[in-house]
Amino acid sequence: MTDGTTRIGVISDTHMPRRARVLPPECRERLARADLVIHAGDHVDAAALADLRAIGPPVVTVHGNVDGDDLRAALPATAEVEAGGLRIAVIHDAGPAAGRLARMRRRFPAADLVVFGHSHIPLLEREGGFAILNPGSPTDRRRQPRHTMAWIETVPGRPPDIAILPLDDPGGGAGPG
Repeated sequence: MTDGTTRIGVISDTHMPRRARVLPPECRERLARADLVIHAGDHVDAAALADLRAIGPPVVTVHGNVDGDDLRAALPATAEVEAGGLRIAVIHDAGPAAGRLARMRRRFPAADLVVFGHSHIPLLEREGGFAILNPGSPTDRRRQPRHTMAWIETVPGRPPDIAILPLDDPGGGAGPG
């Protein structure tokens, strides 16, 4: 972007088409405005991934535990990317909550931020200059009160602005599961 801001849309656990046929409009519109999209796995099928890539921005993604063999063969288990001066690692399952932040710091020592999914529970935890982020799910909220995604903005010389955003209910059976 011309003002030096990098915008990153973060989603996970879309489980399409099982939990929803399409991403909620609010999520899709925000992703279209991003410079980069990160998906932390559990697309379910290749058509869902193709639909995500068709939104426009580059996509960094990993496979999740419910992704089919085709996606497991095509996508890595972990990924690392630099965007807007932020070093981001991506993994689907970051393991148990106890000790998670320290465990992810050890596993990805060069990262400023680790994005993960799997639990569908939105989480942002920070310690010093390191953070872990689970965006929740825009399509399968399970027992969470709202569908969610995350949004990151980086500006040179400032800490990243990271937010978990509630989304309108996409309808169509994406409730508790």
